[in-house]
Amino acid sequence: MISIKVRRRLRFLNTRLRELRMIAKGLLSTRHPVLVHLIPIRRCNLSCTYCNEYDTVSKPVPTEVLVGRVDRLASLGTTIICLSGGEPLLHPELEEIVRRIRRNGILAGMITNGYLLTPQRIDWLNRAGLDHLQISIDNVKPDDVSKKSLKVLDRKLRMLAEHAIFHVNINSVIGSAVRDPEDALVVARRALELGFTSTVGILHDRTGQLQPLSQRQREIYGEIMRMGKRSYSRFNQFQQNIARGFPNDWRCRAGSRYLYVCEDGLVHYCSQQRGFPAIPLEKYSPAIREHEYHTQKSCAPRCTVSCVQQVALLDNWRHPQTRPAFVPADTLVRVPPQLEEV
Repeated sequence: MISIKVRRRLRFLNTRLRELRMIAKGLLSTRHPVLVHLIPIRRCNLSCTYCNEYDTVSKPVPTEVLVGRVDRLASLGTTIICLSGGEPLLHPELEEIVRRIRRNGILAGMITNGYLLTPQRIDWLNRAGLDHLQISIDNVKPDDVSKKSLKVLDRKLRMLAEHAIFHVNINSVIGSAVRDPEDALVVARRALELGFTSTVGILHDRTGQLQPLSQRQREIYGEIMRMGKRSYSRFNQFQQNIARGFPNDWRCRAGSRYLYVCEDGLVHYCSQQRGFPAIPLEKYSPAIREHEYHTQKSCAPRCTVSCVQQVALLDNWRHPQTRPAFVPADTLVRVPPQLEEV
């Protein structure tokens, strides 16, 4: 039987090759989404006070509906689909969605709070072909702001270290809602100790806008960035400005290179700009994608949504954005006539 370490190494090499192909495709062509966040369920088993991306009542999106959305995204040329929420592990057939993503030749990722991970669920995700998993940990001990604490989740991290063959990234956070910024350092060190990669995020307000850090928070941020230089943090240089409270000069390609597809199947700019443009995925044509590629986003200068910023690195050097934003009066049905797919 092949050991976990060998299987993990083989999966890493396979994923890295596909990532390189994804980057090459993104540099050669702008006519496809690079990253899509797909929501299989809005409900979450936690209720972190700073979060605006969950509810406590929503049912899982039917599997056949999600499969159709994955296939539609594949037809648009999407290269990465990341399952998020809510808490995606509350979906009873999540592994089938991961499997469908991989069958379409798309990289499969997931963002989870980690609470529902078990050795069996990790093995199912291994078999389904998951490429990336990220857990954000907010503090060392749970408090009334967040239960995503290292004390609670360390057992789950050890499970991942023992059983997972997919890549695991632990994202520690810094921001006003986190009481002790030193906690981020403890979380990052533990992630590296277990063999995971480590990144650091800066908490934003309810519209995804930056909140400047204190001097000590900036120092901690810099130290974690240096610790995580072999991980995704090397693509987070835009956060240098965010940490200092300065706006960024970049070209947000949300609605084109990055899509956020909510549980209702509507395409939004991102998790923090839900409602714009809010066009059904089945009506999201190449003409709409091209329009949004050239549309300047008013929220961009002070945005902290790192996934959108990272995708934009492929295109920040080309094609200035000169078009005004389009916001349909009835976001469920209206599409500009000139953007209707022929």
